[in-house]
Amino acid sequence: MKRNMKIGKKQELIVDHVAAPGAFLVEHEGDEEMVLLPGTEIQNKRLKLEPGDKVEVFLYKDSEDRDIATLKTPKIELGGFAPLVAKETTRIGTFLDWGLDKDLLLPYSEQTFKTQRGKTYFVYLYEDKSGRLAATTKVYDKLLRDSAHKRGDWTEGYVFNINPEVGAFVAVENKYLGMIRAQDLNPSVRTGKEIKVRVTGVRKDGRLMLSPIKKAYKEIGNDADRILEEAKERGGKLPYNDKSDASAIKDAFGISKSAFKKAIGNLLKDGRIELTEDGLILK
Repeated sequence: MKRNMKIGKKQELIVDHVAAPGAFLVEHEGDEEMVLLPGTEIQNKRLKLEPGDKVEVFLYKDSEDRDIATLKTPKIELGGFAPLVAKETTRIGTFLDWGLDKDLLLPYSEQTFKTQRGKTYFVYLYEDKSGRLAATTKVYDKLLRDSAHKRGDWTEGYVFNINPEVGAFVAVENKYLGMIRAQDLNPSVRTGKEIKVRVTGVRKDGRLMLSPIKKAYKEIGNDADRILEEAKERGGKLPYNDKSDASAIKDAFGISKSAFKKAIGNLLKDGRIELTEDGLILK
């Protein structure tokens, strides 16, 4: 494929001809380089394409590493950021759901922490040396620092990493770099969560300094409510009980093990949960 056909991007191409496999597309009429839009996609959309028709498609590589066009819109494009769910972990890396038939690879070399199936990870989409699209969690240096936000603005962001000694790193509007200082952290700020934040300042390097909504815990729910909320999000089960490691509990809920034990004690008394050797389940 000519490089002016932009792999990883939505673009408008022209139908050169239609055959049994599908529609063969070119950038300009008369071009020799073509890319296939599979017939199954055309049929699913009930399109009637003729030579000369223009069609908007996304280009990527199929399971056989061939350039291919699709009418589907992916959750992320080349040079963009998005939180994506891990579908499968293999010996070469983790495959993410980005809305296309072929899952997106997050190579082991591009992972800044261990991934788990079913979890959401904030990634950047790039083209590797072989021309394939791939994801990376190494987003810190890639996030933009030219936001028009100013002090006092309210916005939303995705927490992609937390260093307890430094603070939480946030992708504001999924593209700008922001940070919440360690002293401003509260239990609502957790890796993998979208939060509402206020801009408290803009550093000279363009990084946004942020503060989360400051609510008393009685307003955002007590420890027991947080545990119930997390259990509901994970299908009614959690891999934590009174024997779980304190650091694991801290990472999951932002509370101490003693506070966790008090909370699940109250939930047991109320008949809301049941403890097992593997964790707890909602009743």
